Amino acid sequence: MKNSILKFIFGLLAVLSAVNCTDELETKPKVELSLEELLARDPNAVEGILARLYSTLALSGVDGPGSSDISDDAGESPFLRGLINLEDLTADGMKNRWGDNGLDQLTTTTDWTDQNKFFRYMYNRIFFTIPQCNNLLSILPNVDVENKDAVTSEVRFLRAFANYYLINIFGKGVLATEENFGQTEPLPEASRQELFDFVEAELLEIEPLLPATNTYGRATKGAAQMLLSNLYLNAEVFTGTPRYNDAVTYINKVIAGPYSLAPSFVSLFSSDNNTTIAASEIIFPLIADSQVSQSFGNTTYIVNGSLRAETIPLAQFGARDGWGGHRATKAWYGLYGDLNASTDDRAKLFWTEGHEFEMVDYKKWTDGYPSIKFRNTNFVGESLVSQFSSTDFPLYRLADAYLMYAECAIRGAAGADMNTAVQYVNAVRTRSNASSITQSNLTLEFILDERARELNLEGHRRTDLIRFGKFTGGNYLWPWKGATVNGTSIPDTYNLFPIPSTALLANPNLTQNPGY
Repeated sequence: MKNSILKFIFGLLAVLSAVNCTDELETKPKVELSLEELLARDPNAVEGILARLYSTLALSGVDGPGSSDISDDAGESPFLRGLINLEDLTADGMKNRWGDNGLDQLTTTTDWTDQNKFFRYMYNRIFFTIPQCNNLLSILPNVDVENKDAVTSEVRFLRAFANYYLINIFGKGVLATEENFGQTEPLPEASRQELFDFVEAELLEIEPLLPATNTYGRATKGAAQMLLSNLYLNAEVFTGTPRYNDAVTYINKVIAGPYSLAPSFVSLFSSDNNTTIAASEIIFPLIADSQVSQSFGNTTYIVNGSLRAETIPLAQFGARDGWGGHRATKAWYGLYGDLNASTDDRAKLFWTEGHEFEMVDYKKWTDGYPSIKFRNTNFVGESLVSQFSSTDFPLYRLADAYLMYAECAIRGAAGADMNTAVQYVNAVRTRSNASSITQSNLTLEFILDERARELNLEGHRRTDLIRFGKFTGGNYLWPWKGATVNGTSIPDTYNLFPIPSTALLANPNLTQNPGY
């Protein structure tokens, strides 16, 4: 069983005062004891509290799929669902047809406002996780727990992880730490640079303290190195200063770590990816289990959302329900050329029967090809059809590190060379039976496309397009960009999401991002 994220009989005491984005985020204690009293009585309880913290990345709440840690919709508001909505549906590869209450604005990358609930969901999730971490960090120095430095480093990793998405998605916020935890006055606004500096310093300090290997689903050196690599890879966007040399330093550490490419691409997105050959490649997963950690917001959202009985046999992909929401666009599957003629295994992961190549109407289910990359079936052995997905989400994996290395090499980073970059890219491609490339093929345009072929629907695409200068403006168009069938230019304002109106009302020190 995937038992690193389980339901525990106690919850983490939340004292979410002015650091929260909205008063609605205040939660009542789920135990009668304070954290300090709980840990003083039972130091082993820290394992359960850690699991509770990790669960915030994939679940809506600990009392089943209808529960929520925050006062947002339990089905719609989990972190992973928000990541897919904001990173993939807003970009070129995937579109959603439901259109309900703000989803249209994401899938057409237009008319964004601070009233959109999907922006609020992500902001609230970030500022649920950060204070929870701060609460535990404020207590740990005063209690005796085993491996305290490693445990503290894991908690700091989770806090840095949440802050990374604050930097990436909203560009600013407040810097909430254990030092100001419980402060009644609203915290001052922190700039993107200030948040960047904080996350960088935290990760540099904890990376040596984290274990090289850990219980599946928990942070390791590799997870911290991948987070640092992403921070540095996008540093020019975040701060105006390129840090590709620093990115390579930590990418090389990841590559030298205890990871290897899974022989099969499909195994990475199957429901037994925690136990099969896929596990060797996965550096940091977000856990899903149809029996233990049910959620409408983990990979259930991807699997069920990409299926509909009208055109796809649900049981073939281990699903009981098909929600009929997501379809890929030609901006993704067009990168493989003729899907029928392609030898690339990744080109086979689209359902074409009964569907049209062109997405003339993004609200029409049969326009565009659904992605069948994620599925709720075992790669090895028999599978059970279930309402919820058991497929873990491989947020960080080795193939991504290989492609990051290649990008840095193309950009001239010290510590990376083009010969090695070609070897890494070819390792990724030949794993999927795609043709090998030569150094003359390895350009920035190629690596952006290869990242789409390899990593689409894994929560990276919007960030990649922004880093390559392709997200806003009109130099790269995709279906329904700017709410037109062939795509149109959108303003640079959209490189950041608006700060939710609820956050602005809760903290008068916060200001709105330009253009909203």
